[in-house]
Amino acid sequence: MIKKVFTFLLFTLSLLSFAQKSALKKELKKIIDGKNATVAVSVLSLDDAHLNLNINGDKKLPMQSVFKFHIALAVLDRVDKGEFKLDGRILIARPWLLENTWSPMREQLPPKGNVKTLLSRIIKFTVADSDNNGADILMRLIGGTPEVQKFMNSKDVKDFSIKFNEEEMHKVNDFQYQNYTTTNSMNNLLKKFYDQKIVSKTSTEFLMKTMEAASTGKNRLIAQLPENTVVAHKTGTSATQNGVTAATNDAGIVTLPNGKHYAISVFVSDSKEDEATNEKIIADISKKVWDYFIKRK
Repeated sequence: MIKKVFTFLLFTLSLLSFAQKSALKKELKKIIDGKNATVAVSVLSLDDAHLNLNINGDKKLPMQSVFKFHIALAVLDRVDKGEFKLDGRILIARPWLLENTWSPMREQLPPKGNVKTLLSRIIKFTVADSDNNGADILMRLIGGTPEVQKFMNSKDVKDFSIKFNEEEMHKVNDFQYQNYTTTNSMNNLLKKFYDQKIVSKTSTEFLMKTMEAASTGKNRLIAQLPENTVVAHKTGTSATQNGVTAATNDAGIVTLPNGKHYAISVFVSDSKEDEATNEKIIADISKKVWDYFIKRK
């Protein structure tokens, strides 16, 4: 008798959980409906198997600067192998600091001549500040985009392609579409990263802290979350050409008040909406997901 009651309770809880997940998905679809854009969203519980939800999660969409997360992982793997040190100084040739691109690092380094700076500093500029020159310098350090692709392949990261660096993407707009991933793939990578299956514990902690200090995306995943919520995330943003914005993205790991975590990736692609609307789509989705987990407790 007790066994039957217990089985019935489990069944009832399962139905309730399914209903809550279905309700969340409907709420997310309401945010997306009517928008002149392709929106993909994936949500994944990281500490248990509670939630794995997606809308358009298998669509291959341009990453833009989200790929700097992948680049940083490929570089940190070399650090783990002893090829480089985070506190080692890397020579940066002045011609590598291109002028016609987003680069806070360029503005903080000496204006003339070559300079050496810490590898950890370059990674922080690249990931936390989304520095384009930093990304290309890191790729140059390990052998270019093929080496990033090779590393991702070695970790069984599916639906990921990186063919062009930042300098090349600035020259040909369509190149960004060959640097793609899916939100499902992004979340699966974030899960492996969180589980320390991509790089070492030390490297994982370093990159997590770097992503938590991101200076970009204030109006995206973190915008509507409670103040001081810890979110380790990486944004990606394209230019707008002929009224179309190819990518307004944000992906990361959110820490809940109970200490548990979830991954969330939201990509807004080929949007004819304005920047504020694109970012609000991400912020609204993020808040709905947060509320779902808070109510669950």
